[in-house]
Amino acid sequence: MVEKSNDPVLSGKTIMERFSLRGKTALVTGAGQGIGRALAHGLADAGAYVAVVDLDLDLAEQVSSEIKIRNPHLESMAIKTDVTNPDQVTQMVDKIVKTWGKLTIGCNNAGIGQWVDTLDMSYEDWQRMIKIDLDSVFLCAQAEARHMVSNNYGKIINTASMSGYIANYPQGQSHYNTAKAGVLSLTRCLGTEWAEKGIRVNSLSPGYTRTSLVAELLKTELGQKVSPIWLARIPQNKMAEVTDLQGAVNFMASEASDYMTASDIVVDGGYLAW
Repeated sequence: MVEKSNDPVLSGKTIMERFSLRGKTALVTGAGQGIGRALAHGLADAGAYVAVVDLDLDLAEQVSSEIKIRNPHLESMAIKTDVTNPDQVTQMVDKIVKTWGKLTIGCNNAGIGQWVDTLDMSYEDWQRMIKIDLDSVFLCAQAEARHMVSNNYGKIINTASMSGYIANYPQGQSHYNTAKAGVLSLTRCLGTEWAEKGIRVNSLSPGYTRTSLVAELLKTELGQKVSPIWLARIPQNKMAEVTDLQGAVNFMASEASDYMTASDIVVDGGYLAW
């Protein structure tokens, strides 16, 4: 019989203890609405203090207030940050560390989308997409890691997309797909580069997800055209709700995933399996 002290199943924390985020501090960018809002709530529900980061401070404060009402024993703060501005990103992390003493979890989620045929795409459209959806992930991950190395521990979770793997149809979004493919590659690079520093870097790749912005888009003429095509290619025959993404992120943020790095979790209803 194996001695209990040498048996990780018997001597270690229970799986539910490892899934808990109590005592952890987190930030979520783009958390004023949509997927980011859901991720912020999910982390708080598991016990983490959460900084709600958004370019729109009013939206960030609203979500932070929601978190504190839902979890009155936890702390939350709202921070206005342009995640494409290196100085503001550094100040964001510094504020969290100064207030809570540490940063354990960084969810780099802020991003935009746009449908436009590449023949009609301006260079400004291309640059804006890369700057917001890819450059910001680099800036945030770098700033987060510069603090995390001092604790030899941290979890960085980047929001990529199934669009980083495919060319979406029928809408044109080559700049978005390219940016998300870059997020996947950056995640692999940082996850391997920082592994020995105790920092795990992984990503989430959502499929088509019903946010308020997407819901409005689907009401348009183009939206009415693409919706049935999307659904026909999703084995579950439905779009994801933002809450469908919380479990994967909470897993990557928790001790339960400590041996996972440089990886991606796809939550797409089976879309990529076709």
